[in-house]
Amino acid sequence: MSTATPSYVNAVNHLPPGVTLILPEVTWPEFEELVVEFGDRRDIRLFYDRGRMEVILPGTEHEEYSDLIQDLARELVRVYGLKLESRGTTLLKLETMMTGAQPDGVFYIRNAPRIIGKRKLDLNIDPPPDIVVEIDITNQSRGKFPLYAKLGIPEIWRYDGRSFEIYHLEDDKYERQSNSLSFPTLADEIMGRHLELSKSVGQDEALEQFRIWAQQVHM
Repeated sequence: MSTATPSYVNAVNHLPPGVTLILPEVTWPEFEELVVEFGDRRDIRLFYDRGRMEVILPGTEHEEYSDLIQDLARELVRVYGLKLESRGTTLLKLETMMTGAQPDGVFYIRNAPRIIGKRKLDLNIDPPPDIVVEIDITNQSRGKFPLYAKLGIPEIWRYDGRSFEIYHLEDDKYERQSNSLSFPTLADEIMGRHLELSKSVGQDEALEQFRIWAQQVHM
């Protein structure tokens, strides 16, 4: 283990929720050691780009919104007759690009059959996820978009607690779009409306109304 790794771990373990720690000179082997050290902790997000590492401790709202977005996505695949494999907050990394990113949600749809049963993803041989989710309650994810572009993620869903946005990868950068690549009839306004609705009527009722909308659109 690198001599610097224990000090990095100690610094991260003392971070309060909602705070970002920037480590400017972390080698790839040290990054790999920290990935192992933090394991499957859902309260940490790791981002790495050619030696610069960010560690984020999101607040509880991240889990609430990311879980609800996953539930909404599952309603869509039922209507579309598709499959969805979620990999939660799994870390996506590619050593050849010296890049790693840990989103708030990872969805495989078109390539879902190829990763069924796989708990650990290897982007050297596995396809990138079709969608990653970023919840921007305590931090801004747009600065992470170049990392996702390096990893070849075709679509990002971003929610900041007020508005829902969809981005497509076009010519190595993300452009905001109104509709999803994976679900062409799904507009950002529809997702945003039902996420907002959950705050007043609860998640179950919001999911039920979303289910009704999805069924009507595909009748």
